[in-house]
Amino acid sequence: MKSKSAEKVKLNSFDDLFGIDETGETVTSVPLSELHTFKGHPFQVLDDEKMQETVESVKQYGVLMPGIVRPHPKGGYEVIAGHRRWRACELAGLTEMPVIIREMDDDTAVVLMVDTNIQREDILPSEKAKAYRMKYEAMKHQGSKGEKYTADAIGETAGDSGRTVQRYIRLSELVEELMPCAMTGT
Repeated sequence: MKSKSAEKVKLNSFDDLFGIDETGETVTSVPLSELHTFKGHPFQVLDDEKMQETVESVKQYGVLMPGIVRPHPKGGYEVIAGHRRWRACELAGLTEMPVIIREMDDDTAVVLMVDTNIQREDILPSEKAKAYRMKYEAMKHQGSKGEKYTADAIGETAGDSGRTVQRYIRLSELVEELMPCAMTGT
């Protein structure tokens, strides 16, 4: 006798799981030498204990989640999401990284870059401030406020209030000498 619950199970194809998504985008491997850092990327990529854990994971399992890149004007690809995975690939001795190549304008790229990083637990206030400012300006350019104020919409995604977002944005306006080294990249 057949189980009724077994009839409800839908098995996904390999492409459903790892290859082609509903937008037609595919995962492809790109040489690390063709990758460029996102312009103004506010988040540090440190060679710390967490990075070493990521390197060991990449060595053992490979890159489980592809990065997201877009074509770079000078050739190669600009990394939108996946800077830590990119560095882990370098440290693991890999020459390529799986990515999804996506065409997008600057504002869309900023919003995606911030959204994929802002939830990390080890973000410095200066990084968060610069990221919120970048996203705020991108959303203003897009005119995609909707029913909420832009700061409220940004905060909702990251779990902060609109007021907190505004405070972080003000922090990003400090003179660079007053910001921690993470803000200036030195």
